[in-house]
Amino acid sequence: MNVTKLALSVCLATISASAADDLLSKALNGLQDRYNHAKTLQVSFNETYTVSGRPHQSESGTLTLRKPGRMRWDYSKPAGKLFLSDGKNVYLYTPDANRVEKMPLKESEDFRAPLAFLLGKLDFAREFRDIELKPEGSSYVINAKAKSDKLPYDAVRITMTPDYTITHLVVTGQDQSILTFDFANEKLNVAVNDGIFKFIMPPGATLVNQETGQ
Repeated sequence: MNVTKLALSVCLATISASAADDLLSKALNGLQDRYNHAKTLQVSFNETYTVSGRPHQSESGTLTLRKPGRMRWDYSKPAGKLFLSDGKNVYLYTPDANRVEKMPLKESEDFRAPLAFLLGKLDFAREFRDIELKPEGSSYVINAKAKSDKLPYDAVRITMTPDYTITHLVVTGQDQSILTFDFANEKLNVAVNDGIFKFIMPPGATLVNQETGQ
């Protein structure tokens, strides 16, 4: 390769890398603007948890988020299951056992807890490293690693539409377990009654406070 061809190759590689960086920056900014400026979000979800390479039964329902840090996962499958955050604590109600588990939000290792970042606190530069973007059909996929090993998750994979709507999310845990979400029918800034984020103990349910061990 002569000097002219070498210089041209370096120039093209530089332009290509710059264009890729611009596209990634645009995608991240688009996602952050969409979700950080929303006050509420409601979306249908289908959830699958895989551990040791074996997927558990999929679950589905409706997720409602409200800034800051409040969320409610109402499950239709299995019916009656509930995961709720009031911004301070998280509650998991399992109807089959009629059992409630309570834990401070900041201490929760449940993969659903970090999803509060979808509303108001999404900051890729602060939370993630090794961020990559690639096209996939008519959508785009973002792969990123968590900056801190103190978080319950190690990596995330986000699939989004050209208008920055998240349709698919894969969360890989520090133990390499995988939680997969498919999202549909997203609605931003819908009217939400704050009362739905106040947990009410079901009749006869047993409360296990993970903070006190009781």
